[in-house]
Amino acid sequence: MTVTFKGNHLTLSGTQLQAGDTFKDFAVAKNDLSPLTLGDTSGVRIFLTVPSLDTPTCDTEVREFNKRAGELPNVSICTVSLDLPFAQARWCGAAGVASVITASDYKDRSFAEATGTMIKELGLLTRAAFVVDASGKVVYAEYVAEITEEPNYEAILGAAKNA
Repeated sequence: MTVTFKGNHLTLSGTQLQAGDTFKDFAVAKNDLSPLTLGDTSGVRIFLTVPSLDTPTCDTEVREFNKRAGELPNVSICTVSLDLPFAQARWCGAAGVASVITASDYKDRSFAEATGTMIKELGLLTRAAFVVDASGKVVYAEYVAEITEEPNYEAILGAAKNA
């Protein structure tokens, strides 16, 4: 699959997910460096991938999900990037983000592998969103075609509400 960054075509490695697929296990690092795996999560989950929290579109996206998390009282939201956990913690503190978990795939890239979100040419994660139901099935998958654009918030939130 290809995505674009400012109109330039880039290649995603791995197999991209689609609705109906089983979400694969992964191991990422939370801000305190403790591991987070799929098994550590339950219920309906929204998983987001972003290139870097320190970029304008990623900043906007995570703040928007943090703001709207109250609309989904029984849904967890996790944003994964390759930013180091320390940088993620600093960003969350500065941005006042407390309703979205941030996690880093810096060490093993297992989330990137499980979701097909690694951009070969940049060594970063692409912008994507996955809604996973309580049984571990993907009910919504979006790979944003142009990385500088925001995802479809309404479709993601709607899928989570209906999961």
